[in-house]
Amino acid sequence: MSIEIRKLLQEEEVEAKDLECIVAKSIEEDHILSSKLHEVEREDEATFGQRVSDKVADFGGSWTFILGFGFFIVVWILINVLWLGSKPADPYPFILLNLMLSCLAALQAPIIMMSQNRQEEKDRRRARSDFMINLKAEMEIRNLHDKLDAFQKTHHELVERLIKEKKLD
Repeated sequence: MSIEIRKLLQEEEVEAKDLECIVAKSIEEDHILSSKLHEVEREDEATFGQRVSDKVADFGGSWTFILGFGFFIVVWILINVLWLGSKPADPYPFILLNLMLSCLAALQAPIIMMSQNRQEEKDRRRARSDFMINLKAEMEIRNLHDKLDAFQKTHHELVERLIKEKKLD
């Protein structure tokens, strides 16, 4: 196993222990971990640029954009071929249209990637919160099992004692 893999595994182990400590502390203090999900969902931490990239990604990945831009391309071609006919602003093979499409793609791609990176970070935080909630639920279930086992043992001992007392009478 390489050194990088060992280092990565050690970091993961440390993070898992940290999460377990957070969960154990919340059990001791009787805190509700699901409130952490609201922190993950908060949008007020987004900068202006991040909000713009989210909006651009939402619009750029919609049918409205695809159909609207398809309509724009068809209109552009029709105007240059039919209406302007002999002196088109952008004659076939529509080099200006191609340049506009290339510029749009060059600007839109990194903006969409920024939005995707931001969404990935949100998903990572949400997964961490889900993990903590599941871990707390598991620890609570274990505590309940321990209590139930102790209750059954005490109940069994009490029943045995009552049976012995019944036999002595």
